[in-house]
Amino acid sequence: MQKLNAELSRLYLAPANGGTRCISLAFRRLAGDAEEGHWERLCMVANALQAELGLPAPAVSISGAGAFGLWLSLEKPVTAAQAQEFATLVCAEADADVTAGALPPFLNQASGKWAAFIHPGMGASFAGDEGLDMQPPEAGQVALLEGLESIAPAQFAQALDQLRQSAGASPEPVRPAASTAAAAEGLLLKDATLEDIVNFLHSKNIEPTFRFLK
Repeated sequence: MQKLNAELSRLYLAPANGGTRCISLAFRRLAGDAEEGHWERLCMVANALQAELGLPAPAVSISGAGAFGLWLSLEKPVTAAQAQEFATLVCAEADADVTAGALPPFLNQASGKWAAFIHPGMGASFAGDEGLDMQPPEAGQVALLEGLESIAPAQFAQALDQLRQSAGASPEPVRPAASTAAAAEGLLLKDATLEDIVNFLHSKNIEPTFRFLK
């Protein structure tokens, strides 16, 4: 667990003197949603963070009990009020909940399934069953986190200012354009193939194991 704890500390844990370095957003399926509605809203927000605000890619997770999550890492702590304002503005059109839950991976006691970080290209395959039956391998969790970057203070300040201005000018603060670079790259707007995911894990010297789907 040493490597995993080190990555979680690098990205999300704040010093004891206060503030937060983590903004966590939960996307649950709503009444009237198609099966992948909550995943599509997550994709909208994740791509807007990168294409519209120029921020690093967030981590993606499953909750073990019906939700997907986005995890934004801050290089320096911000106040709870700043984090709440940022999250509220980002999710104004996405119906996401701002959470302060435990960092994955962990066993969700309510469902008996594991919350875990996941490869973004696998998200849609978990819609309707957002949990793992077994504890995820530590090496795989580390591989998903070690390439992530934190949001620098200047980036956060600029993004928050942009969100405030957009909120004042339009009821739709941030939405990804279909022609943006993020859409072209398709980090979260298209599913990765199984070969893509296996190659990614092999590049980290990890032999993947996949759950069986009935």
